Amino acid sequence: MKVTQERLPKSQLGLEIEIPAETTKKAYEKVVQNLARSANIPGFRKGKVPRQILLQRMGPQRIKEAALEDLVQDGLKQAIEQESIKALGNYKLISTYEELTSQFQPGEPLTFSASVDVPPEVHLGDYNGLSVQAEESQPDPESVDKFLEQRRTEQATLIPVESRPAQMGDVAVVDYAGRLTGEGEESTEIQGGQATDFQIELGEGQFIEDIVKGIVGMNPGETKEVPVSFPDDYPREDLAGNSGVFSVTLKELKEKELPELDDDFAQEVSEVETMAELRESLEKQFREKAEEETAASKEQALVEALLEKVEIDLPETMIEREIETVLTQTAMQMESYGMDIRKLFTAEMLPQLKERSRPDAILRLRQSLALQEVAKRESLTPEPEEIEAKVKELMEQFAGQSVDPTRVREVVESDLLKEKAIKWLEEHATIELVPKGSLTTEAAEAIEEAKETEAEATSQEEVDASTQTIDVEAESTPEE
Repeated sequence: MKVTQERLPKSQLGLEIEIPAETTKKAYEKVVQNLARSANIPGFRKGKVPRQILLQRMGPQRIKEAALEDLVQDGLKQAIEQESIKALGNYKLISTYEELTSQFQPGEPLTFSASVDVPPEVHLGDYNGLSVQAEESQPDPESVDKFLEQRRTEQATLIPVESRPAQMGDVAVVDYAGRLTGEGEESTEIQGGQATDFQIELGEGQFIEDIVKGIVGMNPGETKEVPVSFPDDYPREDLAGNSGVFSVTLKELKEKELPELDDDFAQEVSEVETMAELRESLEKQFREKAEEETAASKEQALVEALLEKVEIDLPETMIEREIETVLTQTAMQMESYGMDIRKLFTAEMLPQLKERSRPDAILRLRQSLALQEVAKRESLTPEPEEIEAKVKELMEQFAGQSVDPTRVREVVESDLLKEKAIKWLEEHATIELVPKGSLTTEAAEAIEEAKETEAEATSQEEVDASTQTIDVEAESTPEE
């Protein structure tokens, strides 16, 4: 079989395949024999139909089409094997069946054209000695104190208060009912704007700001009319930009009694014995977190600089597979958050999700292939011990789940290879560390946008009390 190859755009390989005359004759005769054995023609026993009668009844066109289909499929498969082509998929027949049918003559050579996706060629420029800037994270000197104060607040005991008015930081138990007050119109009750025994922590961002401010200064048992102005961007469109009044009755008032920062507190909130040990442990955690953020910033800067040196024409097959991987990872993450992925991954939404994931999939592929090319050129390989240890760790994490050990090993080897490539780039690069927040990159903006999208999706599943809007009648029992 004669095969001529031609590089096409999007990492496709064009193939011109010439099938020998002997093969075309055998394929045609095979179709005729199969039809002779299976055809039901009146007046003849099955398998005893004369060849000439069979050709008249079935028609030469139908037989040629059947033989042609086998020739094309088998010919493409044999050509790929013969030429040792690393085909990814996306097999396409460039020649039309109409053309081939008109040209096909049993016993004569048949030539057709097809294409297939193959691994892309990675054209990498000079990557040695990259010069980049990366953000350096430093642990906040007050981070330990802030964390401890937050945990104190979480461990606080609520103590009833009767001797003073409400103040910020208190916890109030109220009944409320709201109504809209338009100019020159009668007030109308706000649907879902009523609650009984509703518990509010008096602090910024903890409920409707005007109501929180209105409660401050009230005494238990007091009822007060609190005017409210809903901002133009309020989540409920029927309330946004409108004004209203809420009748608020303060039924109970509680203040937080914070525990002492002593050894007992350390034992309550951690596994250490003393407050000194807890502080030391927290300082180490915040320091390690800052180091990890700095390392991630270096990696991002190096990869971005590397991508400026690379040209890759990605095949569609590879992009489609990476999109599937992105969506699978997204679904697994959402499930781990307790979200119902069936509400998002519907037949109607899937095409949109794939289109949105496409840029991320392309970026991931370009990064991965560029780093693999660096590893290849620098002869970097992970140690067998590293691979075995990581595979064992992951298989233990996936215990009880249906996973392919071979695929796990492939992913581990790929990740370790990319880690070595990044380490090599760092060792041979000039990296200027700048204060955190001083660099704004497209990648950082994309990450922020992704976080916002995720937050919006999460808010559809559960509404945090600190950002609650008046949507339904809320009933809450005061915490004892």
